[in-house]
Amino acid sequence: MFNKDIPHIYLFGVPIHHLTMDQTLELIDSAIVSKKQIHHVVVNAAKLVNMKKDAALCQSVIESDIINADGQSVIWASRLLGKSLPERVAGIDLMTRLVLLAAAKKYRIFFFGAHQNIVESVVNKYSEEYGPEIIAGYRNGYYDKSEEETIARQITDSRADILFVAITSPQKEIFLNTYRELINVPFIMGVGGAFDVVSGRTKRAPAWMQKSGLEWLYRVLQEPRRMWKRYLVTNSRFIGMLLKSFGKRSGYKCRN
Repeated sequence: MFNKDIPHIYLFGVPIHHLTMDQTLELIDSAIVSKKQIHHVVVNAAKLVNMKKDAALCQSVIESDIINADGQSVIWASRLLGKSLPERVAGIDLMTRLVLLAAAKKYRIFFFGAHQNIVESVVNKYSEEYGPEIIAGYRNGYYDKSEEETIARQITDSRADILFVAITSPQKEIFLNTYRELINVPFIMGVGGAFDVVSGRTKRAPAWMQKSGLEWLYRVLQEPRRMWKRYLVTNSRFIGMLLKSFGKRSGYKCRN
């Protein structure tokens, strides 16, 4: 459940924690040590827009324990509304930092998602760089819905400390929210297309584009047919939500 004891703001009525990357890592490390589960979610412009129309996604996000701002546009929106989130905590950057933490503290990670060759490439890369000891297990992200409980039990049986789920939204958020009690892993997190980047299948935008809020444009340039309409629609709706949000501070209710 969303941790109200941690400083947070409401953006478009959605609660987002007022946390830096380092503060987020400290909370996660503490949870792993104490074996107290944290379900972590990041939100960007597209997810905030889609939460307005997808009740299951909305519920899965606001019931998570920690919500970070992923997209630079979310940071800018918070500042325009006078709420000033400290910095972007991008999911792929957090994943990278957690892999380093796992190597340093002998934590074990389960990797779930993407095509079989992609997830195998990620596991092999990290095994070579940090040793096979950090790998608790892995599985591709293609399955029938009837297999979900079996997959959740497989993750639990791996005795992992960290779970990364690289399947599409809203599937990953709903899966984690539905099975979090069965998945006995201290830290669980959706990482979207991070496995594709780590494996080299896709490239991440240059740092200057990330800081300028143009990472979405880089994705469109890589996959124009698939991405241009998605970003045109979500970015336009995000701007509309921003214009309507001045002066509003209420909590969030998911649409049924």
